[in-house]
Amino acid sequence: MKKITPFLLALLLLVACGGGNSEGGGKKEAKKKHEPVYLYGICIDSLDVVEGKVQKNEFPANILQREGVSYNTVNHIDRNHRDVFDIRKIKVGNKYVFLTTRDSVPAAKYWIYEIDRTNYAVFQLTDSLKAWRGEKEVITMVEHVGVEIKSSLWNAMADAGCDASLILELSDIYAWTIDFFGIQPGDSCKVIFEKRFISGDTVPFGIGNVLAAYFKSGGDSKYAFSYVQDGRKEYFDENGDNMRKAFLKAPLNYRRISSKFSNGRMHPVYHVVRPHHGVDYAAPVGTPVQSIGDGTVIAKGWDNKGGGNYVKIKHNSTYTTTYMHLKGFAKGISQGCKVKQGQTIGYVGSTGASTGPHLDFRLQKNGTYIDPLKFKSPSAEPVKKENMEQYKVGVDSLMVVLKSH
Repeated sequence: MKKITPFLLALLLLVACGGGNSEGGGKKEAKKKHEPVYLYGICIDSLDVVEGKVQKNEFPANILQREGVSYNTVNHIDRNHRDVFDIRKIKVGNKYVFLTTRDSVPAAKYWIYEIDRTNYAVFQLTDSLKAWRGEKEVITMVEHVGVEIKSSLWNAMADAGCDASLILELSDIYAWTIDFFGIQPGDSCKVIFEKRFISGDTVPFGIGNVLAAYFKSGGDSKYAFSYVQDGRKEYFDENGDNMRKAFLKAPLNYRRISSKFSNGRMHPVYHVVRPHHGVDYAAPVGTPVQSIGDGTVIAKGWDNKGGGNYVKIKHNSTYTTTYMHLKGFAKGISQGCKVKQGQTIGYVGSTGASTGPHLDFRLQKNGTYIDPLKFKSPSAEPVKKENMEQYKVGVDSLMVVLKSH
């Protein structure tokens, strides 16, 4: 930044005043008020800004001492301000800023480290050596997108310029109702969601809340609307039924279904026709296997009838699930332990009577095996009656947007 000399300052003042006294009673123009400039909440009108990024094998002491900060000051920050931010945990690639004086020998007055895209820590390097946290202003804008699927949902959303996190959010919202591996060309999806911008930036840094979504898959139309009930954000359909079911649609991310539920199947190892009361999900060795619902592990070990390593979970008085041919078990999984929906309980393998890596998944209702692919899981708590009128108002307005694009 160029320095303003006394001569230049006088010239600027002369111009601002209209070149001296005006003749004929002309009015003097009002002097323009200077607006202070702030960065990280600090006025930088008399300071210079020096930016940098943490490099590989670089430590806080390297960064600070390069700007003339004494070792004693670095040591003070490290020992006394870990409650604000532990500078030993700086990450490669993260941005930092020094605010320095404009003296002939600049002195660093502040060091700001950006913890992530929105949060930062400020360390005052002079006087009382204070430190505090700050947060950048985030602006949220509502947008919508609609896509027709030609190959996969991922490709369709990516082609529409959607953030990958939006696709992952959709898979979570519809985890209980849509088999994302079964989506076909011709299916379609519409989403109303929030984009987040840091004030002053034109490039978004992520998505906020997904407000509403619509899927048309296999002739079925499925809506989802965000609603906060009892302090918890959940997703409900147009009738107020919870999108979160008692069980997940599938216990893992799989490549394909290699064998379906059957009362008479030629066993690939024993070469005899016998029932196969489960679904085989082909997946690479080591793929995490998740419990499809909350429950208690009632059996874990080796199945002598060909199932190999297995885990059996009782979810309630009605439903029980079994996971077989596992390579191994997740840490902490033992008979009698409680598990949560989505918790990893083991890993895909090929133990027991198996011709390749897969999970044999079985579901029992009141002790009888049922087809997991045809099973319709009961819903979690719906929108309460006393909230339904308010919920419907929001649904109606969002439905207009979904149906108009």
